[in-house]
Amino acid sequence: MNDTLIVVNFKTYQEAHGVAAEELAVIMQDLETNARMVAVVSAFDLSSVVSAAPNLEVWTQHLDPINFGSNTGWLHPDTAVCRGAKGTLINHAEHKVSIEHIAMLLDSVPEDFTVCACAADIEEARALSALEPNYVAVEPPELIGGEISVTTADPEIVSGTAAAIREISESVGILCGAGVKNGDDVFAAINLGTSGVLLASGVTKVSDPRSALNDLISKI
Repeated sequence: MNDTLIVVNFKTYQEAHGVAAEELAVIMQDLETNARMVAVVSAFDLSSVVSAAPNLEVWTQHLDPINFGSNTGWLHPDTAVCRGAKGTLINHAEHKVSIEHIAMLLDSVPEDFTVCACAADIEEARALSALEPNYVAVEPPELIGGEISVTTADPEIVSGTAAAIREISESVGILCGAGVKNGDDVFAAINLGTSGVLLASGVTKVSDPRSALNDLISKI
């Protein structure tokens, strides 16, 4: 389990933006673990979080496959890279895009830049894996932000996604998310065939994020 990926999406939670985002990133950076820890932050917080936690892997929450020019309001991949991003989420349930958008983005980023494409179900995960992003993360929208982990509420979607992706690609990593909050959830996710988990409120909205993170990595 040494390659387990723990991806924490800061979203736009009040508890995880601005200075609070920097503080949470430092906590993540200082954990003693073999897991690969990733903070996924707002484009506004990208530079400051990278500066505050230079040894932590930091992704941005969304990117657009655009060229330099007249693209007001869009997020350019090269700018994210220049500001320290090592990867991005794309197609999260809260920011859906087309399959063409994802394919073009994969052609727009450097080879060593990580792209994690989010899927709502097995069929979407199958379609995304054919594009060969670094990771596909399955997250049933109805369970996002809930109290019950997808690994408990719907373990079949996790194992089914893992099997479907492996039919298409041996190289695409598999994550699951929605309701993930503790070490038992992470352990179950790995046993269901994933490379790790994608979570948010289980870390960002708790009173003691350090304890929550230590619990998450406790069975790795």
